[in-house]
Amino acid sequence: MPEKTSRFQNAPADSPSLPFAALVHPLEDFYKRGGLPLPPLQQVDGEEVPEPYKRLLVHSNDMTSTLERFYEEPIQIRVLSRRQEGNHYFREVVLCTQTESKPVEFGAIRIHLAHFPDQAKQQILEEHWPLGRILKDCAVSYSSWPKAFLKLASDRLINTALNLKGAHVLYGRCNTLLNAEELTLAEIVEILPPAETA
Repeated sequence: MPEKTSRFQNAPADSPSLPFAALVHPLEDFYKRGGLPLPPLQQVDGEEVPEPYKRLLVHSNDMTSTLERFYEEPIQIRVLSRRQEGNHYFREVVLCTQTESKPVEFGAIRIHLAHFPDQAKQQILEEHWPLGRILKDCAVSYSSWPKAFLKLASDRLINTALNLKGAHVLYGRCNTLLNAEELTLAEIVEILPPAETA
């Protein structure tokens, strides 16, 4: 098992030093490259996040293991788009349940490949497993730092990714994973489907 430490208590839900576009990076980058405006979203305090989103988002764990505990089954990955710039690997993904391929998270992630051991790096690029599974299987020590929690309106892109129709209020978070040397492993924006579909 990888050693995991927590920065959650030291990471305020609001980060006024960061411009909002930077806070929601790399989600903002994917929207910009697609010529799309970001959906209406706002930053909220973790205590304002309602259940069941709160127990799924307001913690210092990776989302893969959290979702596997919640749905009581393994979580798979479906990659919607990706690109690589040197040692930076960007992808948009949907995490799904194994049995029914039910979408349980839409995510945008920037992975710093140079900070991973070779085995983990290879598995990331093979795109068979979510990052949380790879961290566990490759025994990568990490800390999790949720920088902000989000309340947002679903748009066409998110609806398509999560198999939704109509307008929905959704919740998510901006999270950073650091390795044992406190180098950034990944920056992630994680958005959950509406509670009635969970």
